[in-house]
Formats: sequence, structure tokens, C-alpha cells
Amino acid sequence: MNHFTLPAALIGWVPAALAMAAEPATSAYAPAQLPTVHVTGTAEGRLGLSQKTTSGSRTGIGTLDLPASLDHVDEQTWQARGDSRMADIIGRTVGMTPLSATSYNSLSFSTRGFTGTNSVGIAEDGIRLGVASTTTPYPANSWGYERVEVLRGPASIVYGTGTTGATANVVRKQPTRETLREVLVGAGSHGSAKLGLGMGGALSDTLSYRVDAYGHHTNGEHDMARASGAKLMSTLRWQPTAALRFELLADVSDEKPARYFGTPTVNGSIVPELLGRNFNTDDSDIRIKDKRVRGRMQYQVNEWLGVSNELYHFKADRYWRNIEAYRYDPVAQTISRGDYLELSHDLEQTGNRLESRLQAGAHQLVLGWEASRAQFRYAGNSDSRMVTSPIADLSPVPWNSPSAMVPRFSTQATTHDFYAEDAWTLGERWLLLAGIRRDLTDFTRNDLIGSGSFDKTLGGTAWRLGLTHKLDAQTSLYGQVSQGHDPVTNVLTLNLANRDYQLTTARQIEVGLKQQFAQGQGEWTAAAYRIEKKDIITRDPNNSQLSIQGGKQHSQGLELSSLLHVSPHWRLEGNYAWVDAKYDELMEAGGADRSGKRPTNVARNTANLWAHYTTHGSMGRWQASLGARAVGQRFADNANTATSGGYTVWDAALSWRPQPHSTYRLTVRNLSDKLYTYSAVSNARAAQAYPGEGRRVDLSAEFAF
Repeated sequence: MNHFTLPAALIGWVPAALAMAAEPATSAYAPAQLPTVHVTGTAEGRLGLSQKTTSGSRTGIGTLDLPASLDHVDEQTWQARGDSRMADIIGRTVGMTPLSATSYNSLSFSTRGFTGTNSVGIAEDGIRLGVASTTTPYPANSWGYERVEVLRGPASIVYGTGTTGATANVVRKQPTRETLREVLVGAGSHGSAKLGLGMGGALSDTLSYRVDAYGHHTNGEHDMARASGAKLMSTLRWQPTAALRFELLADVSDEKPARYFGTPTVNGSIVPELLGRNFNTDDSDIRIKDKRVRGRMQYQVNEWLGVSNELYHFKADRYWRNIEAYRYDPVAQTISRGDYLELSHDLEQTGNRLESRLQAGAHQLVLGWEASRAQFRYAGNSDSRMVTSPIADLSPVPWNSPSAMVPRFSTQATTHDFYAEDAWTLGERWLLLAGIRRDLTDFTRNDLIGSGSFDKTLGGTAWRLGLTHKLDAQTSLYGQVSQGHDPVTNVLTLNLANRDYQLTTARQIEVGLKQQFAQGQGEWTAAAYRIEKKDIITRDPNNSQLSIQGGKQHSQGLELSSLLHVSPHWRLEGNYAWVDAKYDELMEAGGADRSGKRPTNVARNTANLWAHYTTHGSMGRWQASLGARAVGQRFADNANTATSGGYTVWDAALSWRPQPHSTYRLTVRNLSDKLYTYSAVSNARAAQAYPGEGRRVDLSAEFAF
């Protein structure tokens, strides 16, 4: 079938929400005395230096005062670029390279020399949900969100373990008392289509709401690459007084991603004649269903004390049946296919975060306690055979694994995190930010097959000490030293072989500069850093068949970002990152020494550049945009023998706004239809890569009323 259906929850919620929004707001209670709201307009396109943020610090200090590197991308910016997928939006921030472009299986990135979901975290409104087997599929797209903020470097002080490289925090659109309706309709290449509906407003003198619904479909540019999905996001806010606010959030998403796991490579390079062919089974399947419920409370007790609490529950049901490993023999002209995997994830997580904020003279102090319990149930088969077929006879392969999918294990992780932060204003020009966090996890594994059950306790301490000096009101210098930690493998899938492993530790030193100039028409930032990570997995020097902790790696680099309104018509924005990443101590199977080698899928140079031209006339507002994405050469293996070449891809966007509340947009991705590699792997079983998208044209219409 070449269509998709919205989940039943979405079908039921949308008409109800429309009917509810259309009814006149009434209340049996006296109107609450709410504070006056002052709205300040900002010019389109900013790096966010003048914004306050909780993404970089729970104290909520301004980005210009934060002694850390923080990227800010708002809805206007990603719309002007024609971006809608979260992988693309995050991937255009400085030094951040997406690793899974065409599949919605996981939001996986490389930055500052570290890769994957165990080192680069994803959060929504500051809450990180449990990652199971490197899978972080949500949020896949930008509908319903107002901005993305990326905190670079070890972020365990704010987000906990698994954030050495960076953490992207995606911020939702909030309920408003002003009635608002938004509609997005789009279509494009490969039979793609999308529809978004958003609405918000007041239900009474104390109640307001926000509802966002979104659905998408595409046939894909590869065989069996059809994908579809839908989601519903909803928030109900009750604010009886100016000091007290309650919110209830309920979300549901249903995705059927592309059943595509890349194309074979030779020495890290894509084999062009095999491009577009899918070596998966023709009856493969992927289904990802997520549900989220959150309750939030904020209470400003008095001028110096505020208390908040957030209770959440998350449930994910995920299923895969695929052949995921491919290897091409150019001499024998054969394809070997392996990893016949059928598996399911049943993940539930319940958590609560209690936090107090104190304003005591020159101190902004935050104290918090976060507790969560994640339960994970895994069912799968066991089929690691490799089947070889002549390249000339590659008819569709049916699923024929002799191994049945059966329940194999369940795990439970109970975590308590205690943290404290203090932003101390030392004078008009100095701010000292200090924080500490202690994470404690009690883990239990129950093997349903075999005797691999065990209990374990993991603990990690993160801290940060940073100092910011204001040269003037628009310029700040900063320096910081911080420590974070990552798991050596996903915590929820620890097994008997790695039960003795502890969290790795990563320590960073960073210095930087942030500045606004030209009467607010320009902004730029610079950051230099060095990160050292120890206790990564290596081999025992006395027995190369044994894996132990004790390896080390480091990265050091420079990151630059800037934005300039050259004139009322022209706006330029760009970023550049250079990173030198190496293994200091790493031994692989067979005693192979990888010391001095660069980690896989880490580019030494990355850059993004955009130029926007805007003009107003009798027919409305026009904006033409041209952008470039550049990623340097990378390696597909730790031996640095399989090479993925660097690439530069050009994108363009043209928008027309005939009226203030309607915009029509044309976007062309990969103008030259360049063949390039998003990510690659090369090992004894597989040699394959995810190619980037070919040329794609999209048309969309956006309405607000």
C-alpha cells in the first residue's frame, strides 16, 4: 500500500480539539489577576545571545553570560532554510554531523570527536528519556516546536550520563491566551506529502491550551524506502494565580520508517552501480510507537523562592524485522547478507524531577532531585549467518530465518540524580557558575534464556566550574572546566559480558568569546576546547581476546559561528568547526593497536553557510536563500583504512508571503544531485554506508490565522 493512516488517537483528538477551540470560553470563577505581559519583537535571524535559557544551565541565566558554548535555532530560521526534519536542523549547528539521514530509526550525531546516542543526547523541554539499544527516534520532525538549543561538550551536569559530545534540547510551543491557528500543507519528490495542524488559545480565564497534529508520507528514493507516520502533541495549562501554574501534556506518535540500511561500500566508498538497490528482505518491517504523558507545576512562593515539579511517563513499542548487514565482493561479483534480525523493544519509563530556585543577593541557586525507573523487555531471534548471492541474480529475498523471535531478557534501571547549581554575580562584569551532580543507578537484568541474570550499581559524578567576564554589554569572554560521563554501552542492555564495566569519564577545558556588534545587526561566537575521555573499552594487553576498560581518547578543536544583517535585504550566517580527535590507548581483537587513529565517522572539518536575500513589493515579501553544507573526509573503521570522502552539498529555498499570515515555499535539497555518504561502517561482517539524499524538490504552504 502506498498510503498511511493516522493513529486512532490522532483521528479522535483533532475534531474534538477543533470543536473545543470553537466554543466560547466560559468560567464559573472570578478572573485571576495575571501579570502584564510585555512582548518584544526581534529581527529575523539571531544566534540567541540575548535570550535566557535553561538548556545550558538550570539557573536560567542569559546565553551571553553562560560560560559554555550554546547554539540557538528558532522556527523562523529553519523555515527560511527549508528544513523540517530534526536531523537536518540539529545537523546544521556548528560541528554537529548527522549519521542517520534517511531513516527515522534514531537521531544519531557526531560532534567534538564523539559519536552516537551514548555520547550525544537528545532532550525535550530539558527531559531526557531512556535510550534502548541506541534508538532515539523522537522527535523526528520540527512541527510543534519553537526552537532547538544545543549545548556542546560534556553536559552531564544538566542532562546526566551519555552527553560527552553535546546535548540538543528541543523546546515545545507553549499554550497562549491569544487564539492561534496554524496549517502546513506540503508535497514533493518521491511521492512525499505532509500535513500539519496547530492551534492554541484560551478556554477560560484560567485555562489555555496548545494542540499540534502532524502526518507525513514518502515513497523514498530507494527500493523499499517507503516511510510514513503521524503524531499528536497537546498541552493544557491552568494558571489560577500569577504565582501558580499547572500543565498537563499528552503526546502520541506512530512511525513506519524506511526499511533501508544502506548500500555496500569498497574501502569506505559507495559502489555507484549498487546505489538505490535495497538488500533487505522484501517483507521486512519496522514499527515505532511512542506515548508520553507529563504533568508540570511551577509555584513562585515569594520573591526569592520558586518550586517546580515535573512528573512524566513514557512508553515505547518498537518492532524490527530486517537483514541489516551487507558486504560486496567486487572480484567474485557477489553480495553477502547477514544479521537476519527480528526483535522488539517494550520500554516504559516513569520519572519525577523536583526543583527549587533561590534568589539570594548575588546568587541564583538551583537544587534538584530527579528520580526515574525504566523497564525494558527485549524479544529477538539469534541468526548471525551470512548468505552470499551472485550480484547478477539479486531477486527479492523473502524472510527465511530459522530462528524464531522469543522473549530473551528484561531489565530495570532505577536512577536517582541529585544536583546543585549556583550562578554568582561577582559584580557588573563577572559571573561565576558552579555546579555538581551525582547520578546513582540500580540495575537489574533478568535473563529469560540462559543464566545471565545479575544486579549492578552504577554511579557518576559530574561537575562544572565556569567564569564569564563582560568586556562590555555586548561582549563576553568565558572559560570553564567540566567533567561528565558516558556508559560504555547502553545501560538498559547491559549483559553478563559487560556487567563489570563502570561509566567512562570525560573532562573538558573550554574558552570562548561571544559578541553582538553593529548595533545588534551582527553576532558571533568562538570556542576552543580539549576533551579527554578515559576508561573506554579496549583489549587486555596480555590477552587480546578479553575486553577491559582502560582505553583513552581525546579531542581538541575550534568552533566559530556568526550571523550578520549586511543590509535591510541581505542576511549572512555560517559556522565552521575543526576537530582533532584521536585514540590515545585502544587495542582491538587480535592485538591491533589503534593508538593515534581517528574515531569512525568523525570529520576533521565541517562548515555551514547561508545567504538570504529579502525584498518587499506590491506582491508581498519574497526571500531567496542559498546554503552549503560541507563535511570533511571520515573513516569507516578504527584502522583508518576505509575512507568516506568529504562532500559539499548546496541547498536552496524560495518563499513568497503575499499576506502577513500566508507563506508559500519552494525548497530544493542537493541542487547538484551529488552522491555522498552520511555515515559508514566497515568490519569483518559488513561494509556499507548510508548515502545522503539525492536532489529533492518540496513545495509547501503555511497559513496562520
